[in-house]
Amino acid sequence: VTEVVGVSPDSWEAAARNAVETASGTLRDLRVAEVVKQDLTTENGQVKHFRTRLAISFKYESDA
Repeated sequence: VTEVVGVSPDSWEAAARNAVETASGTLRDLRVAEVVKQDLTTENGQVKHFRTRLAISFKYESDA
């Protein structure tokens, strides 16, 4: 299991999707993504970005 953070200007769901899609570029065989934390950034009283932290599990392959 590893933790990743996704960011989106649109929603926490889009942020989670971005995190999974980015992680899938370097990790193979992703299994489950669990939302660990959600927060957002603001600027001038407006929501700037939604952030979702995920714990992602993936299949580990050993060379042994």
